Amino acid sequence: MSHSVKDWIEAFRLRTLPLALSSVLLGNWLAAAEGAFRWSVFLLTALTTLLLQILSNLANDYGDAVHGADLVKERKGPARAVQSGKISRSAMKRAILVCSLLALLSGLALLFISLGTQNPIFWIFLLTGLVAIAAAITYTVGAHPYGYAGLGDLAVLIFFGWVGVIGAYYLQTLHFTPTLFLPATACGLLAVAVLNINNIRDIESDKKAGKRSLPVRIGVENAVLYHWLLLLGAIVCCIAYALLLNKGFYPLLFMGATPSLVRNGLAVSRLKNSPVLDFYLKQMAFSALFFTTLLGVGTYLAKVM
Repeated sequence: MSHSVKDWIEAFRLRTLPLALSSVLLGNWLAAAEGAFRWSVFLLTALTTLLLQILSNLANDYGDAVHGADLVKERKGPARAVQSGKISRSAMKRAILVCSLLALLSGLALLFISLGTQNPIFWIFLLTGLVAIAAAITYTVGAHPYGYAGLGDLAVLIFFGWVGVIGAYYLQTLHFTPTLFLPATACGLLAVAVLNINNIRDIESDKKAGKRSLPVRIGVENAVLYHWLLLLGAIVCCIAYALLLNKGFYPLLFMGATPSLVRNGLAVSRLKNSPVLDFYLKQMAFSALFFTTLLGVGTYLAKVM
């Protein structure tokens, strides 16, 4: 079977990549606000993150095809590469392996440049990276994928929030402060909101495929309420962070993105599991990027002005 470049690009799901970069960008803006920024560290952090996101997308495509989630006729999302026959299972497995190795190599280069092998934190980050690779694969792959048990939201909060933001910050500054959990949690909650829209959209097909996502477990009405709590939680975390900084107006720049979040929440409330939700999934991803960018820029300006 021949696979076109277009088929692979579609399998990479490029529209998910801006969201993956949100945590990296935020962590680096916060580090730059402390006067610590190296382009080499930033670029390798971004590359490693992108490779992990592409790995997750490829593994998700393969895993859902194997478990049948992409075969259910009620599914409202776009057709996937393996399920549609554009890419064979064997080719996708090879791509998953190659992407895993590339993510590992990129991550090792990042750690060597940022930390060096003499720093004991090197091994903690290496272990975290290996766990991230495993998490990207086992979300839908394996006998007991955790995404099918409804644990995807927690994994997204951890890796797109805490690990992404605090990890990117530490690799630049080589230090940590507990207040970072507030912007990191906000970033993670917005990433969970993107996943939640995806799961609300696919709630009927996931039920039939045995995928017990959180919306499947709690029902669509509660999933909509949960969505509002995710959006509100992100805003509250950032308000608390701005108050702790006590640097005036600049840390509140993120409020400029709140209308976009409200628009998304209203759309999810109105559309619920309509196929039109797919548009608002993309809108949520870019809103999260806009929100976290304003937060990072605002913090930077507050520290340097």
